[in-house]
Amino acid sequence: MQANSRPVSSSQLWTHPKLPALVHRHLAQPWRKPVADFNRAAFAELEAALQSRSRPLLLDSFCGTGQSTATLAQQYPQHLVVGIDKSAQRLQRHVAGGGGNYLLLRAECEAIWQLLLERRWRPERHYLLYPNPWPKPGHLQRRIHGHASFPLLLQLGGRVELRSNWQVYVEEFGLAMHLAGRRGQVERIPGEPPPLTLFEDKYRKSGHALWRYQGRAQGV
Repeated sequence: MQANSRPVSSSQLWTHPKLPALVHRHLAQPWRKPVADFNRAAFAELEAALQSRSRPLLLDSFCGTGQSTATLAQQYPQHLVVGIDKSAQRLQRHVAGGGGNYLLLRAECEAIWQLLLERRWRPERHYLLYPNPWPKPGHLQRRIHGHASFPLLLQLGGRVELRSNWQVYVEEFGLAMHLAGRRGQVERIPGEPPPLTLFEDKYRKSGHALWRYQGRAQGV
């Protein structure tokens, strides 16, 4: 990727005023979307990998090309690292790397989260790296923390890390976690560590400030 990315542009300069009411509404209403067959097929791969060997689970949700999944697999060699993305086109651009401890699934993240909860499998760590920020104010419900599946993420538990080059997005996520009774912190990412994703590399080279939320989801 060339380092010519523009910063996120939005008429929304602060956390969305409707976020608290939206989060409370989703927390009061269980996720009811049926799981499609292609998601169940993808989950069967994950289930087989988990049953074949006992090891901690690390999720890389919305993993794009899966570069971050391979990088995380190198950092956590004792874990099963699972990258999830619904785009076959993005996953087809994956360049294999890391060890043999990672798996890429073409699936909807919320469906995999739901099936993991049904099987009582919870990740030790959960990464959400540079998801689409949906910067228009009217797109709040498309953001992770504004989506109806947000309670699934909370129920999965584990240590959660979300990254973005839009500070407002990360602050909103932190606010949503706080409203749900989860503790964490929002901070700027230092420039020294190697990038986890192609987007992070591009944004850093383009001079963007990068932000992250770190905390615990505390499964319930």
